[in-house]
Amino acid sequence: MTGAALLALLVAAAPTPAAAHDVDVTSVARVFLDQIDDRRYLLSVVDTKVPPIVGTGGVLPPGCAPLPAGQYTRALPGFTFECAAPLTFDDVITLPWPLAGVVVVAGWGDGTTASAYFRGDGRAVPIRLQDLRAGASSSARLAGRYLVLGVEHILFGVDHLLFVLGLLLLVQGLWPLVKTVTAFTVAHSITLGAAVLGYVPVASAPVEAAIALSIVLLAREIVMGHRGHVHLVHRRPWSVALVFGLLHGLGFAGALGEIGLRTADIPPALLFFNLGVEAGQLAFIALLLALNHVLSRAARLVVPRLQPVLGYALGALATLWLLDRLPAVWGA
Repeated sequence: MTGAALLALLVAAAPTPAAAHDVDVTSVARVFLDQIDDRRYLLSVVDTKVPPIVGTGGVLPPGCAPLPAGQYTRALPGFTFECAAPLTFDDVITLPWPLAGVVVVAGWGDGTTASAYFRGDGRAVPIRLQDLRAGASSSARLAGRYLVLGVEHILFGVDHLLFVLGLLLLVQGLWPLVKTVTAFTVAHSITLGAAVLGYVPVASAPVEAAIALSIVLLAREIVMGHRGHVHLVHRRPWSVALVFGLLHGLGFAGALGEIGLRTADIPPALLFFNLGVEAGQLAFIALLLALNHVLSRAARLVVPRLQPVLGYALGALATLWLLDRLPAVWGA
């Protein structure tokens, strides 16, 4: 339902196949910040694949300095530090990692905890302590951050977008489209929630390979449908969306699963992340429908004739992804 130019733009904008959804995949690390006493703190790094923090210059707020290795430890890499005065809302800890972001779980001396996601700028990740205090304001920030994270995850997750594109190429008519999109939404919401809440274990390498395979199979059905070979997939496309939506939900969970959110923050983070995914998905579908309308009216292109071309292009790209991701599956 769209032109080859759109597919070319998506392919050009795609990250390398290995950059799929662990810190080496999602580019999101996990950190604990514990207040030991009035002016002492422990910073613990969960992920072992992040670059080590060799020095603390530029990392800690003014007036803070690291302490020699001592009794305070989480049995995780990190360090303790002491400040001339207790940390305040205005303080910032800057982690020198070129990551997409960091999730920090903070435990304060008064017994309260909070967690938040902090976006990186390509060189470092600034942790603003004002976002790590419990209360209504931090809840609003949590909702906003994960809403945006969900939108970005779908819009920059090119494999997910191409699967949605394949569904649109497979579906004919408004009502089948509504059912198909709804089935995909329900399915990936179920597995996303189950994975984040710990009910379903997620191994990122097999999931990412299976997502690539789902696009290959969908592309095949697009081509076969154009040749007149109509299967159950073409008569009930919502069934494909339902089955593969469960798989893609596990892929979405790669951005949230096991990244260190405190228990109380998981439900709102999950809700708003999923809302962000849906907002990004609907925006993408609206763009495709608008582009289809323009091509059909202004450019006078007969979009169905482009379906086999787009089907082959989708299949070829997804096959490359699959071949690139299979070694990670064998090495898992």
